[in-house]
Amino acid sequence: MDDDSAEIELLEQNLNKTRQISQRMTSILTSFDTRLVKLEKSILPLYTSTQKLKQRALNIDSALLKIDEVASSQEGVVAEEGLILRGPQSGQLEIYMDTLERLNAAIAFKASDADSRDTARLVETGAKKLTQLYTKLVAEGSSGSPPIGLDFTLTVLPPEIIASLKPLVAFLRTLPLPSTHPSHPAAPEILATLKDAQRGYADMRGSWNRKALETHAKRLVDRAETLDGVSSGNEFSTWVDNLLRVAETEYTLLSDLAPISSSSLFTSTYDALLNPLLTLFTDTLSSLTSLIKRSLHKYTFHALAAYSSLAATQTRWEILFSRRGDARRDSNELRDGLNSIRGVCLRSFPEFLVDLKMAAAGPGKGGEMGVGLADFTISASIHFDTAQYLERIPEVQEAVGSALLSLGDGNWKMGDGKQISKGQKSTLGEGDEMTIIKHYIFDVVNTTLSSLTTVSRTQRRGAFGSVFLLNNISYFRSRVLLNPTNPATARLLSKPTEDFLNSNFRTAKAGYFDANFSPLMQALTEDVREKVGGSAWRAATKEKFTRFYDLFEEVGERHRMAKVLEEDEEGRSAIAEEVVKLVVPSLQRFTQKQRDKEFSKNPQKYIKLSTEEIESQIRGFYR
Repeated sequence: MDDDSAEIELLEQNLNKTRQISQRMTSILTSFDTRLVKLEKSILPLYTSTQKLKQRALNIDSALLKIDEVASSQEGVVAEEGLILRGPQSGQLEIYMDTLERLNAAIAFKASDADSRDTARLVETGAKKLTQLYTKLVAEGSSGSPPIGLDFTLTVLPPEIIASLKPLVAFLRTLPLPSTHPSHPAAPEILATLKDAQRGYADMRGSWNRKALETHAKRLVDRAETLDGVSSGNEFSTWVDNLLRVAETEYTLLSDLAPISSSSLFTSTYDALLNPLLTLFTDTLSSLTSLIKRSLHKYTFHALAAYSSLAATQTRWEILFSRRGDARRDSNELRDGLNSIRGVCLRSFPEFLVDLKMAAAGPGKGGEMGVGLADFTISASIHFDTAQYLERIPEVQEAVGSALLSLGDGNWKMGDGKQISKGQKSTLGEGDEMTIIKHYIFDVVNTTLSSLTTVSRTQRRGAFGSVFLLNNISYFRSRVLLNPTNPATARLLSKPTEDFLNSNFRTAKAGYFDANFSPLMQALTEDVREKVGGSAWRAATKEKFTRFYDLFEEVGERHRMAKVLEEDEEGRSAIAEEVVKLVVPSLQRFTQKQRDKEFSKNPQKYIKLSTEEIESQIRGFYR
């Protein structure tokens, strides 16, 4: 217990000491706080004054920095303005475009409208300088003389100029326009500048390409007078293909090089570029059509071949026209050209038949034509023209079939007095081109043979007319049916046409035999009314021999003047064989019979030639 009391007493003493210390510390801190309050009251006015001075110092520093910045900016603007006004220099295009881009971007951060307007004027000036460079480069690639030669050479812009233009065009397309930067002060002027540059591009490229194609167009028209129709049509087809290639190439080039690529402006630009080319196409086709119309029978295949070549390019033309935009939907130069040349083609069919009919009246009533292949002043050579005409049809078969369907089945026979209604429609339609061609060819063959028959009948001497008809029909039949130069011709002949040709050949051959050898055969015919053994019979027999040999001499003289099937050795040989079989056996029988009856004591006086000599001379007619 004593120990516990001692510890408690010790604790109490320590606690009292601690309380005393705490009281002294509290007293000290209270005194310190009072002093701090007094100090703060003393220092606060000085602190407030110091803060104001510090703020003023900061304001002064900021003002000085601003002054330095403005001064530096003014020096940069002056330098950039000089660069812009000088325009893009060689090798400095990137620097120029970077400067212009920086000025353009600065407009959004200008402190005043006056500053923005000044910068916008510089941007506008820079845009004009760049478009001037653009126009200059295009002009360099679209000037001078296009390549000259027989073959057309596609002349686009040189690769080095395209390489220079592409980065320039890429930058021009980033310039502010009203559609993209409605609040930009220079946007309207920049748009007008770019439009002018794009219009200039179209004018220069259109004129350059017209110049490149024009020389070949003039040569095409000039050569059309001397070339055959299909060859001329092939040249025209090649020229049209070149024109379309130019148009397609220029479309791709314009897509890459147009400063403004908006759809509406692009199509109007392309339309302006095409105008010189399409005007040249219209003028060239018009010149070709005028040439054809001056002598349609001579230039029929020029028209058909030209029509065929244009019809074959319709798909490419439609694509071309679709790129011109809606503003020119009603303008279609191909359609107008096709209608024009098709009208000429439609005229050619009835006019050709009329020419064939009129050829029959060529020499005039009772005129002498000779017996060779017909050669009329109205249409050169009726058999040759017609045969050649039919041989060339397969080369333009599609055009002929299409045109005949448009004309209507049978409407080409206008010379027959047939009433043709304007609204009349053929029962044939698309897909029946081969059928209607066969119908037309039948009428051509029919008219040709009819004209040849008419001409043969105008001969004063029928025997010569028969040789003329046989020669011409045989030649025509051989060229068209038996041995056509163009194997495709035979496919265009219908069965009625073939039968008609063969029938007329047989008729012509029979007419030839009848006109030339029937009198000979009649001279050998016995008259049953004459009494055998009487003086009258002997005199008549002698007269028959005399008449036979006189007629035979006339036939020989006629065949020396009138060559039969001169160009057909095989045909001549066949005719000779038939004549020998017709004349020689009859003469042989007649001679033997009269000799047996002793018509004369000196028969050699009247039998001037033996049957062998007669046969030899007959074969000589056809050598």
